[in-house]
Amino acid sequence: MSDADLVFVNGAVYTVDAAGSWARAVAVRGDRIVAVGTDDDVRGHVGPRTQVIDLAGRMLLPGFQDAHVHAQGGGMDRLRIDLSGVHALEDYERLIRDWAEANPDAGWILGGGWAMDVFPGGTPSRTILDRVVPDRPAFLSNRDNHAAWVNTRALDLAGVGPTTADPVDGRIEREADGTPQGTLHEGAMMLVRRLVPDPSEEERAQALLLAQDYLHSLGITAWQEAIVGDYPTIPNCREIYPALARAGKLTGRVVGALWLERGRGVEQVEELVGYREATTVEGYRAGTVKIMLDGVCENRTAAVGEAYLGPDGRPTGETGIEYFDPRTLQEVVVRLDAEGFQVHIHVIGDRACRDALDAIEAARRANGWTDHRHHLAHIQLVRPEDVPRFRVLGVTGNAQMLWAAHDHQMDDLTIPFIGPERAGWQYPFGSLLAAGACLAAGSDWPVSTPDPLQAIHVGVHRTPPPGYVYGVASEEPFLPSERITLPQAIRAYTMGSAYVNHLDDRTGSIEVGKLADLVVLSDDLFELDSPARARVLLTLVGGRVVYEAEDSGL
Repeated sequence: MSDADLVFVNGAVYTVDAAGSWARAVAVRGDRIVAVGTDDDVRGHVGPRTQVIDLAGRMLLPGFQDAHVHAQGGGMDRLRIDLSGVHALEDYERLIRDWAEANPDAGWILGGGWAMDVFPGGTPSRTILDRVVPDRPAFLSNRDNHAAWVNTRALDLAGVGPTTADPVDGRIEREADGTPQGTLHEGAMMLVRRLVPDPSEEERAQALLLAQDYLHSLGITAWQEAIVGDYPTIPNCREIYPALARAGKLTGRVVGALWLERGRGVEQVEELVGYREATTVEGYRAGTVKIMLDGVCENRTAAVGEAYLGPDGRPTGETGIEYFDPRTLQEVVVRLDAEGFQVHIHVIGDRACRDALDAIEAARRANGWTDHRHHLAHIQLVRPEDVPRFRVLGVTGNAQMLWAAHDHQMDDLTIPFIGPERAGWQYPFGSLLAAGACLAAGSDWPVSTPDPLQAIHVGVHRTPPPGYVYGVASEEPFLPSERITLPQAIRAYTMGSAYVNHLDDRTGSIEVGKLADLVVLSDDLFELDSPARARVLLTLVGGRVVYEAEDSGL
């Protein structure tokens, strides 16, 4: 028996294997797990050079995996003005002013992370930015990346005024006289974004490395980059990921979701095949295509079956936007499936969800059953009759658990405009699992924190986690019948996401022969009132330490 390089003993080891079994100790040799069991079971693997870590009852889990994250965007916000850590207008103004003063030579004021519920109607005005930065154009995306806040200088440079028409895929928020108010929704962002200089390759690489370090500090060992291509608020990282992988700097295991461009159809699939072949390298696989089918409820661009309600509670006639009509969507999904791609579809509204399921059903009919593991992200509004279709079609629900709580965005900007019946369809995690569907988990960072422990709290309790930065509208659980158990939530963030990323044969659980992608937590989650009270102490990818807390005590 060869000696292990690393042995963990005396711990609460939740393996997330098929039985949901527990162990006390784990031995690692090279990048693999070689023993799982009791302290006595691993004793024979301890040699003179073996590092032995006494967990002293701390928890050891498989590394978390984020099935939907924008690491490039989150890292870029950290290089610019990051508003995601605060939740008040005065703090936004302070951070913007401080950055502008510290960067007098910056031609543009750039950043993101503002929350819609800080502003009346969810739409910030250009006049606020004009007070802070009157002399330079400003472009700040909101935390869901579906809108941008711009100042008058930016609008003037772009030639956007009262007579500028809304693009087909977006909306210009306007004042009473038609003057652009300062918020640009969806495709309207490009009216200004087209003037913003693209970050250099060096800046994009720096942003990704910052993001990688941050994700590792939260116990995340693998992720799916949810947009790889040209998007208004996220720089293109198509070439950056493979470059970092080839240079040995990509320590996470990453799947890239190539962006399906709006306004084009099946003719772009051949290009995507080319990108997949040219950019897939060891440690990074561009085997997925991301389709953003609709917008978000808060600005009424999510595609719904029945009209949104107005402030008076009456139907408005607005039913949101679908960026691909159902026929085009089916044609594209059938072709992508035939070419061996996984499809990753953004669906918020119930109409978008149904159309996405219809498209995958069309692919099943045309191509037979494949193992591409298609998944629908966000799944906010799902009609009850569509819930069983996830299992029937083999579609994974990609859950952003953190959103399923009573925060101000939910209570002030969503529920009043969708009404009580549809409000009850939101984030049906429990129903999906009860119907036999697979559930994966992701954060959508920088839309919201990438911390899996905060998200797991919401999945289990359906209440905001302790210290939730975006505030609590109500302490009442949000649709408590859709709660999931702690083992189910952990599995979604480990084996569920590993399954989506085609990594489940090598990662996602603590079993002999699997890669040593592991995370040590300060506490046993099963002993806490909230998983969010635990901290990540140590993260390993392939047996290599990629993060250790300064006060880990290990």
